[in-house]
Amino acid sequence: MLGLATHEPHFYILRECVMTPKDRKCFKCGKTGHIQSECGAGYTQDAARLSRVAEFQFVKIAVVREYLYLEFKDLKLPYKFDFENLVDDFVFLCFFVGNDFLPHLPSLQIREGALDAIMAMYKNSLPSLDGYLTKQGMINFSNCDVLFRDIAKYEEEFFRLEVDRQQRDQRYGNRGRGRGGFQNNRGGHQGGANNQSGDSTLGLVPPQSEQ
Repeated sequence: MLGLATHEPHFYILRECVMTPKDRKCFKCGKTGHIQSECGAGYTQDAARLSRVAEFQFVKIAVVREYLYLEFKDLKLPYKFDFENLVDDFVFLCFFVGNDFLPHLPSLQIREGALDAIMAMYKNSLPSLDGYLTKQGMINFSNCDVLFRDIAKYEEEFFRLEVDRQQRDQRYGNRGRGRGGFQNNRGGHQGGANNQSGDSTLGLVPPQSEQ
C-alpha cells in the first residue's frame, strides 16, 4: 500500500514470505505446520524450521498499477477518468480489510475474499457517484456513504457465511480448514472483481447504488 501511495511506478518491494504454521498445509499427510517437501518419517516442526530455505516475495508496483488500470479503464463514468485518483481510492479501501497495524471491519476479512468483494462493489458504485472516494488526501464522505450502504446490504450474508464455516469446522473437528469465504456461484473462490455483469464474490448480484 505504501508503494502504491507514492504514485511512483518504478518501485520494487522485496520482503520475506511470512507464513504462520497454520498457513503451511501439507497436501501429503493433510496436517498443518509444514508443506509436502518437508513431510516424512521423523518429521518435527523444529527440524523443518531449521532446514527451511528462506522464501521471498518480489513485487513490481508497476505491474500492480497496470492490473488496476486494465480493470477500470473501460468503465463509463460521468466525470473524467483519473487513474492516480483511483489508486488513492484503492489504498483507502484496503484499510477496511485490515493490515499489520489496523483491524479489519468485522464483516471484511481479507483471507475470506473481502478485498475482491469490496472492489467489486466499488466498481459497481463508481459510475453512479459524482466523483471518487478521495481527492488529494481528503475523503468524500457522501460518496463513501453510498458505497458503505451497499456493503451494509451484504453484511448479514457475510456473517452468515462465517457462522456456517465455524459450525462446519466444529462439526467435523477440523478447525481452521475448509474456510468458507466469499464464494462465487460455482462454489469456488472468486479470483477478482473484474466483472461488470453483476456477479459478486458472494455469487449474488451486487446491489445497485442509490441514486
